Amino acid sequence: MATANTKPSLLLRGENPRLIDEWQVAPVLWDAVRTAVDQRQEEGLFILTGSTSVDNSKIMHSGTGRISRMKMYPMSLFESKESNGSISLKSLFNDPSLDIDGITSSLTIEKLIFAACRGGWPGALRRKSDAAKLLIARDYINNICESDISTVDGVQRNPMWTNMILRSYARNISTLAKKTNIFKDVSANADSMTSATMDSYLNALEKLFVIEDIEAWCPAIRSATVIRSGKKREFTDPSIAVAAMGLTPEYLQTDLKTFGFIFECLCIRDLKVYSQALGGKLSYYHDRYDLEADAVLHLDDGRYALIEFKLGSKEIEDGATHLLQLKQLIKKYNEKETQVPLREPDLLMVITGGEMAYTREDGVRIIPIGTLRD
Repeated sequence: MATANTKPSLLLRGENPRLIDEWQVAPVLWDAVRTAVDQRQEEGLFILTGSTSVDNSKIMHSGTGRISRMKMYPMSLFESKESNGSISLKSLFNDPSLDIDGITSSLTIEKLIFAACRGGWPGALRRKSDAAKLLIARDYINNICESDISTVDGVQRNPMWTNMILRSYARNISTLAKKTNIFKDVSANADSMTSATMDSYLNALEKLFVIEDIEAWCPAIRSATVIRSGKKREFTDPSIAVAAMGLTPEYLQTDLKTFGFIFECLCIRDLKVYSQALGGKLSYYHDRYDLEADAVLHLDDGRYALIEFKLGSKEIEDGATHLLQLKQLIKKYNEKETQVPLREPDLLMVITGGEMAYTREDGVRIIPIGTLRD
């Protein structure tokens, strides 16, 4: 710290790429890195890693043009070696005729539930017992409530209120619950909380990358008045929701309906990781006629996939039907709107918690989450 305060450039000496962990403890390093990049005019010199609790008042320059930002998500099932990675998301987009029939996943529903409860935290894989692995997410929740929620922007916040907000958010995971409904839920036990105060807490949780809602996809295929444009409530990792609600793998094995929402969060986390190199961005579609796609994955080259998440095989038909109806709706729109037509989906996919992958006669891909990778 003494070196950082007097001559931070000394900490940048050495072989490159040079990794500086928890750089936010000495924010002056950001400007030192920017200066070094300007002087050396090279790429890949430094890797700055750390949390989001940064005192921006101590940073003089944005780093634009010199420093690129990369959001680090918890590990996917492929990174934790629970997905066998037999099906590449990139290959699915690049090769419409890719044969996936008969590819299987070894993830049973029990293993899938445990993976969601444990989360994608690297530290969990180093722990020997299952009980110890499950503690990671619970400890994370405690740290958020007791410390991080206040240090992220220097505003002192109530740990109990933070916990109540997280619990209410978790109960509404993977739904289009309105913020007003969450406020009613929380304010019932926190009389003095105002809507503006809750917004402050939610903004802090977003900065900490605890919650990460999914925006609506609103193409012009239906009137804007019938397309639902609220946010879908999601966490960056399903284990946060599980820990916030105080659930266990044993409980979720008896309540697969609740796990279905948590399963969707897990799938969204993995899709964000797998599509990151492709410039992937996730949204959802849902209109008042109940036509939906749980996720719409857009790539930076304009290609996109319509996706449904279905835990069990009995729900696959419903999911595939929704995707085909939405594709047909886009086709009908393009028949009328010839000047500015909408691109038709490049991929229709139902991601399941099942065992076998296959392609239906109508072209919809059925893919177990335990077979996917980048």
